[in-house]
Formats: sequence, C-alpha cells, structure tokens
Amino acid sequence: MKNNNKKYAIIIGAGPAGLTAALELLEKTDIIPVIYEETDMVGGISRTVDYKGNKIDLGGHRFFSKFDKIVERWMNIEPEILTRNRVSRIYFLGKFFDYPISLNLKTLSNLGIFRVFKIGFSYLKVRIFPIKNEKNLEDFFINRFGEELYNTFFKDYTEKVWGVSCKEIDASWGAQRIKGLSVSKAVLHFVGKLFKKQDSKNVETSLISQFMYPKCGPGQLWEKTADIIKSKGAEINLNHRVIGLKTQNNSISEAIIENISSGETFSVKGDYFISTMPVKDLIKALEYPVPEEVREISDGLLYRDFITVGLLLNRLKIKSDENGLIPDNWIYIQEKNVKLGRLQVFNNWSPYMVNDSSKVWLGLEYFCQEGDELWIMKDAEFIDFATNELAKINIIDKKEVIDGTIIRFKKAYPAYFGTYNSFDTVKEFLNEFENLFLIGRNGMHKYNNMDHSMMTAITAVENIITSVKTKDNIWNINTEARYHENKS
Repeated sequence: MKNNNKKYAIIIGAGPAGLTAALELLEKTDIIPVIYEETDMVGGISRTVDYKGNKIDLGGHRFFSKFDKIVERWMNIEPEILTRNRVSRIYFLGKFFDYPISLNLKTLSNLGIFRVFKIGFSYLKVRIFPIKNEKNLEDFFINRFGEELYNTFFKDYTEKVWGVSCKEIDASWGAQRIKGLSVSKAVLHFVGKLFKKQDSKNVETSLISQFMYPKCGPGQLWEKTADIIKSKGAEINLNHRVIGLKTQNNSISEAIIENISSGETFSVKGDYFISTMPVKDLIKALEYPVPEEVREISDGLLYRDFITVGLLLNRLKIKSDENGLIPDNWIYIQEKNVKLGRLQVFNNWSPYMVNDSSKVWLGLEYFCQEGDELWIMKDAEFIDFATNELAKINIIDKKEVIDGTIIRFKKAYPAYFGTYNSFDTVKEFLNEFENLFLIGRNGMHKYNNMDHSMMTAITAVENIITSVKTKDNIWNINTEARYHENKS
C-alpha cells in the first residue's frame, strides 16, 4: 500500500544496475524503490541458470573491479566468493594461443616464422605511421596491434560477435572493451610478471590473472541482493513490463505496467524513475511528443542477441588433464569454419557449477540476431548443430556427449553501429527529464561491464541525494582516465 508521505523510485529492470540502485536507495535515503522486471529472474544477463544441477553463467562474469566500493559490496553481500585463476586462450589453426597474445616461444612456433615476420613488420609500420583519424573499430585495432595481428586474431572473431564488418563498428567500442591494451602493454606485463607480483589495480582488465567468483555463479549474488531488498520492505515484481511512461512538464509522472502473466495493465506514480530497459523501448514507451529525429535514431539502435548451449560430456577429445579438463575459463574460437564464438568450461569457473565433478560441463556461445537462422532453429536441432561444430574442430568426440540444453537471451549486447553515431541526440533528449535516470548496459546503450553498471546506479542515487542536475557524471563512467590508465 502506497504511503503518500513517502517518496517512491520506480526502477525498470532487476539486473545488476537496477538492484544496486534499489539497495543504495534503501541504505542511504527514505525513498522507497519499486522494481519491475520483465523476465522471471533477477540478475539480467548476470544470472545463473540451473539445468539438472549443472549451472550456466550466461556470457561468463568475472568479478573484478578497480572500484573499491564495488568489491566491498560484493564481499558484503556474498561472503562465499572464491578466488579463481583466469585462463583464457584463443583456438586457431587447431592450436591454442594465449589471450592476450604472449610473445613466447610457443606462440612464435604456432604462428610460424613467416607470419611472425609479417606481424612484427606491420606493427612497426603502424608505430611509425599510425592512422591519425580512427574512423572505425578496424582502425582502432590496427593502430594498437598492426594490420597482420588484427587480421590474424581480432577481425574474424569480432565480426562473429557483431555480425558486421569491423569497418561498420564505431571505434568507441574498442575504447571501452579493449581500453589501454596494446602489444607494448602485453609485453611489459609479461616482463613485469617475471620480476614482481602485479597489483591488480595497475593491470589492464584484459590482463588480470585472478578474479573473484561466487561459488554457484553470478546469480547467487544477485538473488541474495534481491532477498536483502525485499527484507527491507521494497518490492520486486517479476514478469512485469513497462509499456508506457506519462510525463508532466520536464518529468516522468507515472509508468504504465503490464502484468505479463495475467495480461492486465495498471499505472504507478513515482517521484523518480530509474531505467535499465533498452533505450529504443524506453522511447517507444514515452507518451510525449518525441521529436522525429530522436525517434528515427532510437528506432535504428541495434542489439546483438545471444545463445548458450550447455553440453555435458564424459571428457574432452583435446589434450587435457587426468580429469578430462583443460585449464581455461573460456576459449575464443577463431576458426573460420564454425559459427561458434566462445567456449566456456564451467568446471573451471567454480567446481560447484557442475553436479558431477567427474564430468565436463561446457557452454557454447553463439552471437546472433533475433529472427535469424540461428535464433529460430529448433532447440534439439541447435544442440545437435553446436555439438557437430565442436567435434568438427576436434575439441570433443560426439560419443562422449551425455546431455545438452539451450538458452536464448535477447538484447545481450548494445551495438555500436546502426544509428549509434547519432546517439547523443537521443541521450540529450532523455536527459531533459529531470527525474529520469538511465543506468546499466541497455539503459545507456553502452557496453558496460557489471561493475560499471553498478557504478552508474550508485552515481544516479548520489545525484538524487544531492539534487545534482547534470547527469554527465553517470555517462562518464567507463570513459574516465583513471579506469583506463595505469598509475605510475
């Protein structure tokens, strides 16, 4: 029952950003958060799906952050966090390469002397004659790795992920995801490890050697967060979709909610509105004269969808230890003759992710578009297709497969192409609503990590508390220099 003497924050979405915003409001204000989540689970893509006691982490979530307050929050909510070794490799030409690429004898041997020479020459060339105006992601990669290394290890995989040429992707995606990583950084990191222990705060995110991980996957932390929120008297309404937003002056006044289970709709008033829903859906929900240019840009925003196939096996075909395992958390599949993008070994994320420790529990990750040939493929057919692909590149023997399942997830990754180059027009329009705060990955159409999404929520609540009018400090998260640069 609503108390008219209290202020309310309507939070759209129960992923890391939405749940963090609710918890911050409960801990630091008298504002009551009310969460509406479209799906039947909390955590967004940072969820844990259980299949017959075997747990799936969608997309893989390393718990690592350079923000102390984020690490403290993780530890306070979930004391049962393990410290795990980070091992990621590239599978290419039927061989494993370190990720990030290490300039060691194994790498040189795998590549062959001729390709190594071409990589070295192209890297030196770009150091002397860099591309001065990076127009796209291809320019970004070439400037940091040289054209030959880009063509060998970055081009095909990136185009698998996004389904378009790197020339069509904005260079800012690389600035957020690759950050300061380059050949020189990788070499310095490798040399530094030989002489001293690395401080994780001074290491590029792509180079970390250890990370934290809840014993039963990321969903464990977010389910506990949801329990804390509800124990403090706030609501989390699952299977509820926001379909309309009414406005008054320069503010949002109420939200129209659809109960997906019953089909009924109702409206809720709020003093603040915190949104993690996809920006294009938010624009469509606004019952307000949206400028034609804003609507056109919003309609042109694109997303990449995601499919995970869980495969349970007796053992791998590829060279492994006595338990039938390889050491990797995940493997980037660079092979051109398969659509498979990444391979997770859930046993190595946490031994608690697999029901029977004598079995190998894999996650095969595919990047697709809702409605394309992969998305509409029937479940059993897709599991068989994925199994055949893994056998095709000699990682498994099909006769060792015991069971499988499939999970589809819409709008997993906001795309940096389509009308993205004009996104600032949409952002400026939405920033005019004084009590509307966009946070999280889809809420900002920004490819944030989990900790960045949480920081956008924390910053939004700080702005509410201090009545700060600007929202630039929210948008600047994951672009500020202190996250990108090593301290001296």
